[in-house]
Amino acid sequence: MLTTRKRFASGTPSEADHRPRVEAGEESGVLRCAFTGNWTTRTVALIDAEMRKIEKRSGFQTLTLDLSHIEKMDTAGAWLIDRLVSVFEKKGIEINLQGQSEIASILLGAVGDAVRREPESGNARPPNIIIRALEAVGRRVYEMRDDFLASMNILGATIQGSQMKLGRGHAVNPAAIFNQIDRMGVGAIPVVVLMSAIVGAIVAQQGAYQLSYFGADIFVVDLVGVLILRELGVLMTAIMIAGRSGSAITAEIGSMKMREEVDALKVIGLNPIGVLVFPRLVALVIALPCLTIIANFAALGGGMLAAWLYSDIAPAAFIDRLRVAIDLSTIFAGLIKAPFMAIIIGTIASVEGMKVGGSAESLGQHVTASVVKSIFVVIILDGLFAMFYAAIEF
Repeated sequence: MLTTRKRFASGTPSEADHRPRVEAGEESGVLRCAFTGNWTTRTVALIDAEMRKIEKRSGFQTLTLDLSHIEKMDTAGAWLIDRLVSVFEKKGIEINLQGQSEIASILLGAVGDAVRREPESGNARPPNIIIRALEAVGRRVYEMRDDFLASMNILGATIQGSQMKLGRGHAVNPAAIFNQIDRMGVGAIPVVVLMSAIVGAIVAQQGAYQLSYFGADIFVVDLVGVLILRELGVLMTAIMIAGRSGSAITAEIGSMKMREEVDALKVIGLNPIGVLVFPRLVALVIALPCLTIIANFAALGGGMLAAWLYSDIAPAAFIDRLRVAIDLSTIFAGLIKAPFMAIIIGTIASVEGMKVGGSAESLGQHVTASVVKSIFVVIILDGLFAMFYAAIEF
């Protein structure tokens, strides 16, 4: 300790020699302020009170600041000097800066810009409800465009990047396709049969109840047959597959995206679209028409049971009338839609899976978006097919 004190006393300058100082003097309407010392974060508190006293002075027209003797300056010191300048600028005093170094000029300019910048959201009024509604519509339109382009990219990459051939290497893997058919098709049979039978029974019960007023109970067979085979069979099946298999596809691909397994496939030279999307898309295209046929039989069976219970239409009479009410065009009108709906469900689910970020919240959001978008587009497609069939009288 003695050695340190002697060295400090003999040659090393103390911190007091570098403390910030300001000398102010007024002459002929000009207030001159000369700054010396270190104007840094650790020392500006020593000079703050004196600077505030200078800010309260008046009776002059020009303020001259001499910065030539400042040894060190950081943003804290620059802010203190800028505050003095701002106070007198508001009073209409002319400001002259002298002797500032290049560093001091940069600091004063940056601090001045930051202090004088108006807050963007402080006084800005929010747009009215019409502007917000139009903005939301515009954002949704751009999102739809981005989703469409991503869907076309995945659909094209599925066909081209899957390398449509059987064999070794990067070829199509039949085992993966059959595995997905088992999961998406065979595994969905119980829920599809149950829901379709219930819907068919409800349609028949409501139709029989309304047609009984006109004594036309037998026409409930026409109602159930046409409505189920042309519209409800494939539509209900597609909606159930969108909620069951579409969400599973998004969750599987999204979880692989979160764990960077998709990037790993790219690193080892595999096409993620061909490996992940192609088997699921092919499985959906095969499984959905088959499930639609099963759903049609289940719905007709439920309608037959309801007609027997509510309208005393025997199963044999139901089948005989059904043969008169429908033909092959009625059956194929519904089955033609199934592959297109399967492609839509698989593509949208894959797009949402590829958009998953690195959090569980992102995964949940995109799984929800996958189901909602798939059901929405499937219903829109069903309406377009209905208008197309009406236009060609099919």
